[in-house]
Amino acid sequence: MHQNHQQMQDTATKIIEDTTPLFTNDTIVFGVLMIALGFIFYTSSQKEGFWKKFYSIVPALFMAYFIPALFTTAGIISPEWTTVAETGEVSTGSTSLYYMSSRYLLPAALVLMTLSIDIKGVINLGPKALIMFFAGTVGIVLGGPLAVLIVGTIHPEAVGGEGADAVWRGLSTLAGSWIGGGANQTAMLEIYGYNQKLYGGMVFVDIVVANIWMAIILFGIGKSAKIDKWLKADTSAIDSLKEKVSDYARKVDRNPTLTDLMILGAIAFGTVSFAHFGANYLSKFFTEIVAGLPAGITRNIFTFLDSSFFWMISITTLIGVLLSFTKLKSYEGAGASKFGSVFIYILVASIGMKMDLTLIFDNLWLIVIGLVWMSVHAGLLILVAKLIRAPYFFLAVGSQANVGGAASAPIVASAFHPSLATVGVLLAVFGYAIGTVAAIICTVLMQLASGV
Repeated sequence: MHQNHQQMQDTATKIIEDTTPLFTNDTIVFGVLMIALGFIFYTSSQKEGFWKKFYSIVPALFMAYFIPALFTTAGIISPEWTTVAETGEVSTGSTSLYYMSSRYLLPAALVLMTLSIDIKGVINLGPKALIMFFAGTVGIVLGGPLAVLIVGTIHPEAVGGEGADAVWRGLSTLAGSWIGGGANQTAMLEIYGYNQKLYGGMVFVDIVVANIWMAIILFGIGKSAKIDKWLKADTSAIDSLKEKVSDYARKVDRNPTLTDLMILGAIAFGTVSFAHFGANYLSKFFTEIVAGLPAGITRNIFTFLDSSFFWMISITTLIGVLLSFTKLKSYEGAGASKFGSVFIYILVASIGMKMDLTLIFDNLWLIVIGLVWMSVHAGLLILVAKLIRAPYFFLAVGSQANVGGAASAPIVASAFHPSLATVGVLLAVFGYAIGTVAAIICTVLMQLASGV
């Protein structure tokens, strides 16, 4: 009885902050994001003056990410919020725009961008894409324990905790997220039993650090020519693929009719519909199979197979590749990849909206661990790229296929050229497959580094 009374007192004395943004209606928020994107594209198209100089330094894709982040920081929009009524009643709310963008627009973009894919050209890109992907994976596996060692030396309490509260258990979920994705992250939470009351802090670190790194990646795209020169990279295979796809687009280029646009809509969202339908059945089917595996690590290694998002992306990519061998490929001339790019930019804006820049200073030591961790990942990628003379494209996509997964790897890849989006997807899907195993190795090393 005394314990219940104490809990009531704690609840009564706890101050819940009202974080309701200016706009909470998804229709209005979507309009705000579209106005921001329109402003970015209008200003970036200027041929002279301030904006020309500005965008020669800052890529438009970065601004599509950064401006929504500023809106969230300023309290204009927000991915989720808490509302406290005058009566004291507390309610929560959230936007569904990221879900809409990642589940509807992302697969639509992927199939439209894959229509004109040159499979032979992708294969001719050679092994450097895989090498950089694995370099990124190794960077995450080694970065975790190194970050624990470095930060633990400076501030031991930051990597402490006992039992289910042990920080290394929480960091295991970051390893799962940064090598595979959400399904792998959840698997690591289950394997190591981290205190779920503290789990939100790890999710926060995931969002902050991964988004900071993505912003740096996007910024670097505008400087890719200079970076490639510094890396002494051979970009001939990428340039050849881009040129071949561009030549084909020019060859079939036409002023699209209403019929063309409706068929593009049918291809895009018909694929989205089929992908969701197939993903629903496949995820349920594999959920039963995974549940039948021996409990523990064996079962959790294959947990990504019951992820509907994994199957949705896989089915979409397969359909796009198959359609590229049909006459529908000619719809690239009607603007297939341009419409795909519109959807991708909306997704970028919805991702940017998830970032509140002021929250970087909350959970500061955990953020420091994350930043050191990501620095090791970045450093190894740069070293390997320099050694094998890999283009910045492989570095950026190899990194995001690990850290960002299937939602952001195609964004980064398509920023170089729409025809390259599939490279990002294929690597990200591969990341799902190895994510849990690699994250377990990383966690064992982090446990040792914690001195447990």
